[in-house]
Amino acid sequence: MRPDASVVVIAYNDARRLPRAVGSVLAQSLGGVETVIVDDASTDGTGEVADRLAAAHPGRVRAVHLPSNSGGCGRPRNAGVERSDGRYVMFLDSDDVLDRHACLNLVSAAGETGADLVSGLCERIFLDRPEGARDRIKPWYPWLYRRSAVYGSLRERPDLLYDTLSTNKAYRREFLEENGLRFTERLHYEDLLFSAEAYLASGRTALIPHRVYHWLVRERAVAPSISNRRAELANFADRLEIHRRIDMLFALRGAYELQRVKDAKFVNHDLLLYLRELRDRDPAYRARFLDLAAGYLAELDPRVFERANPMPAIAAFLVREGDHAGALAAAEYDRGKRPELRAPLVERDGRIFWGGLPPADSPGGPLAVRARIPLPGGAGRRVLDVTDFGFHQRPLKEMRPANTVTRLEMRGGVVHMAGHVLNPLGRVPAGAALSATLEFFDRRRPGRKQRAKARIEHRGGRLAWRAAFEPRRRIRPFGFVDPVWDVRLRVRAGAEEMITCPGDGAGSPPLAGVALPVRPRLTRLAGDRLRSYVTEGGHLAFLLEGGLPWGRPARAAVLRAAGTPTGREAWRRVRRLHRSARHLLTSRSTKARVFNRVLSRLPVRAGQVVFECHLGARYADNPKYIYRELRRSGGPFRAVWSYASSPKGFPSDAVLVKRGSWAYYLALARARFWVDNQGFPDGLRKRRETTYIQTWHGSAYKRMGIDQPRLKCGPEAERARLQRMVDRFDCFLVRSEHDVATLVRGLGVRSELLAAGYPRNDPLVGGLDGDPELAAEVAELRRSLGLGDGRRAVLYAPTFRTGPGGRPVRRMDPPIDPAVFARELGDEMVLLVRPHYLCTTRLPPSARAVMRDVGAVPDVTPLLLLADALVTDHSSIMFDYALLDRPIVLHLPDEPTLGAGYFDLERHAPGPITRTEEELVAALAGLDAAGAAHAGRRRAFARRFGEHDRGTAARTVVERYFSGGGRRGGTA
Repeated sequence: MRPDASVVVIAYNDARRLPRAVGSVLAQSLGGVETVIVDDASTDGTGEVADRLAAAHPGRVRAVHLPSNSGGCGRPRNAGVERSDGRYVMFLDSDDVLDRHACLNLVSAAGETGADLVSGLCERIFLDRPEGARDRIKPWYPWLYRRSAVYGSLRERPDLLYDTLSTNKAYRREFLEENGLRFTERLHYEDLLFSAEAYLASGRTALIPHRVYHWLVRERAVAPSISNRRAELANFADRLEIHRRIDMLFALRGAYELQRVKDAKFVNHDLLLYLRELRDRDPAYRARFLDLAAGYLAELDPRVFERANPMPAIAAFLVREGDHAGALAAAEYDRGKRPELRAPLVERDGRIFWGGLPPADSPGGPLAVRARIPLPGGAGRRVLDVTDFGFHQRPLKEMRPANTVTRLEMRGGVVHMAGHVLNPLGRVPAGAALSATLEFFDRRRPGRKQRAKARIEHRGGRLAWRAAFEPRRRIRPFGFVDPVWDVRLRVRAGAEEMITCPGDGAGSPPLAGVALPVRPRLTRLAGDRLRSYVTEGGHLAFLLEGGLPWGRPARAAVLRAAGTPTGREAWRRVRRLHRSARHLLTSRSTKARVFNRVLSRLPVRAGQVVFECHLGARYADNPKYIYRELRRSGGPFRAVWSYASSPKGFPSDAVLVKRGSWAYYLALARARFWVDNQGFPDGLRKRRETTYIQTWHGSAYKRMGIDQPRLKCGPEAERARLQRMVDRFDCFLVRSEHDVATLVRGLGVRSELLAAGYPRNDPLVGGLDGDPELAAEVAELRRSLGLGDGRRAVLYAPTFRTGPGGRPVRRMDPPIDPAVFARELGDEMVLLVRPHYLCTTRLPPSARAVMRDVGAVPDVTPLLLLADALVTDHSSIMFDYALLDRPIVLHLPDEPTLGAGYFDLERHAPGPITRTEEELVAALAGLDAAGAAHAGRRRAFARRFGEHDRGTAARTVVERYFSGGGRRGGTA
């Protein structure tokens, strides 16, 4: 009987792992699967293992022996196809395994869809990484396999070319024979060409979202697999030859658009793999590699650089142009959550460019070193333009500039270290107060730090630093459990801080092999010195080792004991116990239980008030103005403010606690009052002695609480959770009867309603007279934003938005192109761009003259006071700004119709509504006329939605709850 599927297992000198691979085929849930083992003339007994497996499973396993080694995968796979009989053909490498249902899922999908080729999800499993580690399993291009799909041609889904594996696929045998599909021989990366040919020939290709293949990766293998032999130039040369053959294939078919997709994949994936490892190669290898790469890149359609992902495109472009340092910096930047910036940045014509840039009138630019296919006019500038990365705007804490070590030596028991830190775009100004600290930390437990002070100063376009200290006194490892130590330089510039990682670079001396004497806390048998080395990422690190005669044998004995089955099991138990204990002590659920059962039994601290704004994000909004009024009143109270990430900007005369910490929960448990504008953590039962004043953070146009379709139609548990949180309120501030009909009803508020208005709006109603502190804050803000030249300030402040598929939009663009704004309105106005606090905006430097990013201003009230007009969408900020009786424009480009909110916004709009950039420009150009025309509607809007805003909200809250100790909370 003909098998449903044949799995061709190729092997070379892999006797140990071959049985595991074959076993994964024999264990398939689909019956009628044959295994064809092809031994590529192994010399280690692999052939004998194959014969034994065939003998043990007659009719299910057969062994094929090639007479001589082919040096690759193409010939053995072709031999396996020739000797197999299944209706579908699959491929498996001897060091990998199939998922148990791989054959069933692939063959079933082929039968149901009539596909010539079916592909499933491959997972790479990194065996050297600990089980449970987040990065141990990495799906291979998972976005291709999110759902089942069938395509009639490659042109329907050209990005299939990103998955060119042959091993996660099943091929109909007749399809292979009819099209003469076989693997090229005597070249590596034969998969790439075979897959391209198969995709092109397939009349129907199916994708299934099921895992079918386990690609088992050993990063520290003695003999790496072909795909991991990137240190061999022949490996890269083979890859380029395969790509050239694919290019010829697409050219013959006239498939130029598919070729550009393939080229983008080469830039995004293939080339990047090699570039990221190039730092560790010797100079001769680097030179030859870059020459090979530049030669191939010169053959590609130059439009690929604009199609590929930004940083890989920059890397490829600079390889093509001969700027190797800039290319490597771009390749290395495109890795990790906090990538390191190793290239200088240049500002030209209001744009930011990576390294150097070609002039607009020179297609090749000053970087060109050989004749090439010319780039379209200005394309080089577009490729190198990194303005949208926001380097010129990011807080320094989000920057990771390169730190090059220029000195590392021991002298007289003192280690001398020096280096320089890149200062991109002069972000650290020459007049900034500088300080720096070197931190040595245990790689496994980064919280364990040993510090030494460093001196730092401006020197040209860099920050030069140096440090000298006695490592025996400063660095105290435990020993055995902390063998690897990393180092970083923490730089403080004024009020900002950034972290850099010292490492090698141009001008670095040899950094490996320098020994720092240390005193481990456990015993000197664990080691007595830290020896330096350079990591794969080019950073300085240290390894604990012993130099004493008896130290090495003792350390070896400990490691041998730890390597025994008993030792490994003991260590695993210790680690499990440590993780369990840490989770037990730090998890939110544990803290909530301790809060409810223990902390809430502690005595309430008289006068203690815990303030929080937007889950600890900033010192602002209604809680800020209640705090200020309470402080002005002179009453006895102890203020505690929670912060989410940094205490910067919070009042210095208050106790500051990190949100979610034990100190935070203790402060809440002992508080007489809770004051916030969003919600304290779920699961905490507020004690009766505590009064919870919920100020909220804005009147509602968008539907809230259970009025939202997501909650209204969602699980009952979500609605119950919301009600539990709301039922803790003792007081809820409202601005109008609109709030009562919308917020109160939607959230399910059952507490006392205090019709006092919003404390944050008191200055909008009463002005700044009598409030010198806020007046000074507004004046300083006006000065820092450069608003003293007579131009009007227009505040653009939209609400949070979601994009396609409900995904949140984290980046906000200005509503008018900066060049258009400058041309049409720049002489009269400055646009203050304030994104929602969950978003960011990135303005190009060219916008500096006419636009300011004010997203970092924590409190919006001073911005409202200095703004001459407001542009918003349906953000609740319109309800506040209307109290100032200044012009408002509602810009709603994505909402041609209105009606999803609590009222008809078009009918009640306090100003004109615009939907295009042109309409918004026109509205701002005629601001005075539009303001006058909408004055009546604007005042009616303020009366309706701010009827209780009288300028006394903060005082009303303080007198109602805090004078004489306040009222008793009413909800347990």
